Amino acid sequence: MHLGPTELLIILVIIVVLFGAGRIGRLGRELGTAVREFRRGVSEGDKPAEEQNRDLANPKA
Repeated sequence: MHLGPTELLIILVIIVVLFGAGRIGRLGRELGTAVREFRRGVSEGDKPAEEQNRDLANPKA
């Protein structure tokens, strides 16, 4: 299934009409924050347990 530029533009216009430009920006920021937190959680899963406990005792700002 291939979507051309016209179809993508129509989909974008429908999304803006349904959600509004301000809400789309907020959703984008929230999605970025969620992805960042997920990546942080995945990388912490790779650390040894002792290092995780040290990080919990001394959280970074």
